Amino acid sequence: MIDDAPPLIGVRGNPDVFVRPQIAIVGSRNASAAGVKFADRMARDLGAAGIAVVSGLARGIDAAAHRASLQTGTIAVLAGGHDCIYPAEHVELVEALVVDGAAISEMPLAWEPRAHDFPRRNRLISGLSIGVIIVEAARRSGSLITARLAGEQGREVFAVPGSPLDPRCEGANGLLKQGAIPVTEASDVIAAIEPILGRGIQIAEVREPAQDTLQKNAEPRADDCNRIVSLLGPTPVSIDDLVRLAQTTPAIVRAALLELEIAGRIEHHGAGLVSLL
Repeated sequence: MIDDAPPLIGVRGNPDVFVRPQIAIVGSRNASAAGVKFADRMARDLGAAGIAVVSGLARGIDAAAHRASLQTGTIAVLAGGHDCIYPAEHVELVEALVVDGAAISEMPLAWEPRAHDFPRRNRLISGLSIGVIIVEAARRSGSLITARLAGEQGREVFAVPGSPLDPRCEGANGLLKQGAIPVTEASDVIAAIEPILGRGIQIAEVREPAQDTLQKNAEPRADDCNRIVSLLGPTPVSIDDLVRLAQTTPAIVRAALLELEIAGRIEHHGAGLVSLL
């Protein structure tokens, strides 16, 4: 129900997912570990409450939201056609999410996405949803376009407060100044949408997933270090979260953090938390 709705949409997956209330979760491609963890927790909690999670299949926050809601139902809005998944590394993610969720596109099957197709795609992300949650967004980002479109479409706009020192949070913090609803947990979203739905929503208890230990070698590679640095920001995060989000071993993470500490790039806090200087 948007003014410029496409005349035709290709849907792949389980159509039952569209019967549920839908909330979009979008944010930075270059997401911090704290941002990815929050998106993961938010998607799991919303899924446990019977809400389908909508996002744009991008790296970072989008992918975290999709992965966390695979079992409860998630909808990926594609910028290209169904035969041209972007980014290509998320082909397997699409295969997994269409079991209980769906992927949709207004483009021809073989359409390769171009730069202007992504903002166009964003109107469908907000159009499907009761509201849009912005987790991390730079001052100029596609996520802010989605937030603007959501406002124009009469949807709720939610934003997650972030560190004023982190450029990835400038856009979300700016939305809060403009009147977006602040979000720190799923109950904040549910309280806002219950009057719209006309019924109460209960959040079931969700267990955190077990940590994956995919590597045995304790010597960090260059890509390991780069991945860990990309997850760090001014907001302190735990080493356990870095292990899980980097999909590596505690030994690799600790070795990488030691190298960063020697280089003067990280700061240690209490309770095993670290942040990037």
